[in-house]
Amino acid sequence: MNVLHQTVTERFSLYHSDCVEVLKALPDSSAHYSVFSPPFASLYTYSNSPRDLGNCGSMGEFFEHFDFIAKELARVIKPGRLVSMHCMLLPTSKAMHGYIGLQDFRGDLIRCLQRAGFIFHSEVVIWKDPVTAMQRTKALGLLWKQLKKDSAMSRQGIPDYLVTMRKPGLNDEPVAHEAEEFPVALWQRYASPVWMDIDPSDTLQFRSAREHDDERHICPLQLEVIRRAVKLWTNPNDIVLSPFAGIGSEGYVALQEGRRFVGAELKKSYYEQAARNLSEAQVVRQVGLFGAA
Repeated sequence: MNVLHQTVTERFSLYHSDCVEVLKALPDSSAHYSVFSPPFASLYTYSNSPRDLGNCGSMGEFFEHFDFIAKELARVIKPGRLVSMHCMLLPTSKAMHGYIGLQDFRGDLIRCLQRAGFIFHSEVVIWKDPVTAMQRTKALGLLWKQLKKDSAMSRQGIPDYLVTMRKPGLNDEPVAHEAEEFPVALWQRYASPVWMDIDPSDTLQFRSAREHDDERHICPLQLEVIRRAVKLWTNPNDIVLSPFAGIGSEGYVALQEGRRFVGAELKKSYYEQAARNLSEAQVVRQVGLFGAA
């Protein structure tokens, strides 16, 4: 495995490397759960590395690469356990695609993991404020003035999704919850197909109150989304895997919740920030356990 840097402790292993190489080095059926937000094809450019999936020239090229990741996930995840992907539909533009519309990136991810042998297990829609999206993107379909001009070009906002796939086979380590941990009211919130209560600012970089010269992730995943998934689908001390660790959001929550973590990150500045974040989460967890000052 070609690893540029690594941070390994008793509770987590973080690698500055291509995620495919990291996944290939992991043993068969060694991870209990994987949750991540993949690069959204060419919507954002994270680095200038040719190994970066965000540098793809087309959706076909992106999934040609992502197929390798899906196959490795199918090997590394334990039978009967799950992989969750945070994603959205992707807007097209006249400049890049020749038309204004949407691409079914969510569906393409599902079909990619199905080709690798996974079962489409569940999904939840995560509500996003269309006013905020309009202010940030200036998307033609969300502009109020477009209603007066030609509403045939108006559209709804684009939500996020948490899509979950299951590896076939018998789960030999059942994830069983006590009633005190999951009262009925809490389960009803988690079981809802639409999560209306996710705070868009509940991200690791917001929580950490970083200075402007610190690394910021372009599209960080909300911590509460990760927390619900980890609580619902893993046992304490399970290994949570993220092939796209970014600044460490998935690992940060996993460590806080008493799980272990394995992550890969290609971009050096993200890797370095993730290493700091994971080390901080590990210390906070120890303080909570032992009551240290």
